[in-house]
Amino acid sequence: MLDCLFPAAERTSYPMSAPDTIPQWLERPDGNRVAYHARPGKGPGVVFLGGYASDMTGTKAMYLDSWCQKAGRAYLRLDYLGHGQSTGTFEEGTLGRWADDALAAIDALTQGPQILVGSSMGGWIMLLAALARPERVAGLVGIAAAPDFSQDIWWGMSAEQQDAMVAQGKAMLDEGHGAFTVTHAFIEDGRRHLVMRAPMKIDVPVRLLQGMQDTAVPWPTAQAIADRLAAEDVVVTLIKDGDHRLSRDQDLARLGATLEELLAVVEG
Repeated sequence: MLDCLFPAAERTSYPMSAPDTIPQWLERPDGNRVAYHARPGKGPGVVFLGGYASDMTGTKAMYLDSWCQKAGRAYLRLDYLGHGQSTGTFEEGTLGRWADDALAAIDALTQGPQILVGSSMGGWIMLLAALARPERVAGLVGIAAAPDFSQDIWWGMSAEQQDAMVAQGKAMLDEGHGAFTVTHAFIEDGRRHLVMRAPMKIDVPVRLLQGMQDTAVPWPTAQAIADRLAAEDVVVTLIKDGDHRLSRDQDLARLGATLEELLAVVEG
């Protein structure tokens, strides 16, 4: 599971603005800086929210950069604290902090209603942002959205791993595809931001893309999210041969078509 949720790097050579382009910076109250790229254009704008240990130069983020450029659509991508080009260390981060980074960027760097596109952990942050800023959210696109996954990590650990995490403050988890650090602070903070335990008062059009070969987020999760949303216009798309990343050419084309359809609905 963890190797899919926490990609060590998801890079692309997709022909658009270079991944190493110098970013702009959003100052945070604690002195850290969130790195971002903002593309001007018409609204509603699109905001991409990446996953755990991913960054704003990943395949889907860069595909959407190109898609929005061609469509003349405003677009924002960012790195949370300790991710990519942002300052701070990864281990300082928690779900709440990363959600705050996303909200600060939406507040400061976008205008009017936005379409939030959340990948994996970004899908959890997307839902939190929609609950916190209902007036700023016109629609949602989840890509293997993983709300509340910190609890899945915790209960998937052995008692010995849990004890070690509590004692040491973190644990290295490895399922054969590389080790990743998960902090106890992340697990504890995640419990304060759970969204799947009650109905969600989110009443905008939602599109959920989910691979059925996803070994990180079981495909019924997408239907469970849909069931908890107040919105009636919710479409779940299951990709039978799709994995967690959904970054193949056909997956990206589906993402673009989904975004185009959703914008047509939102714009009437």
